[in-house]
Amino acid sequence: MTEWELIEQLKLKDERAFKTIVDSWQDMVYNTVIGIVQSAEDAEDVTQEVFIQVYESIQSFKGDSKFSTWVYRIAVTKSLDHLRRKKRKKRFAFVQSLFGKNDELVNDPPDFFHPGVVAENKENSNVLFKAIATLPQNQNVAFVLNKVEGLTYQQISEVMKISESAVDSLLQRAKTNLKKNLETYYHNYK
Repeated sequence: MTEWELIEQLKLKDERAFKTIVDSWQDMVYNTVIGIVQSAEDAEDVTQEVFIQVYESIQSFKGDSKFSTWVYRIAVTKSLDHLRRKKRKKRFAFVQSLFGKNDELVNDPPDFFHPGVVAENKENSNVLFKAIATLPQNQNVAFVLNKVEGLTYQQISEVMKISESAVDSLLQRAKTNLKKNLETYYHNYK
């Protein structure tokens, strides 16, 4: 079955078509989401939300862009929505979040490890992903889509609905900011 046939079957609410789409796209969606939310548990939840949205919104897919671009856009939007919700919750519970189980002060969140990182690179990747998390939202998204997911500037521009020159600018600023953050980290901690 071709991608278009799958999409047409999904528009008819065919469960086999939906299962095929989930099987085909779940790794891409999960990797995109985890690159942005940086929590395996949250990434699983958001990935489910993405596929629910795909199922519920398939009628709105007109084919103006590639199906993968449409799915990436949903994954990015759901990831950013999740981070906004999480940030709102943190504002109301910030005092509790400062303390651990035995009322000890918690300085750092637990280390985050992306599932695609080789074991010997886990420490460095943890530092990198913490630095990526400090980037402004658009720089973070563009960087993850380009460097983690391997999307081209054109694909990123379609997902983020910005020009390719804006993508280039975001990536250049992201690299500059990451370089500063990582130089500071390695200067102070190594």
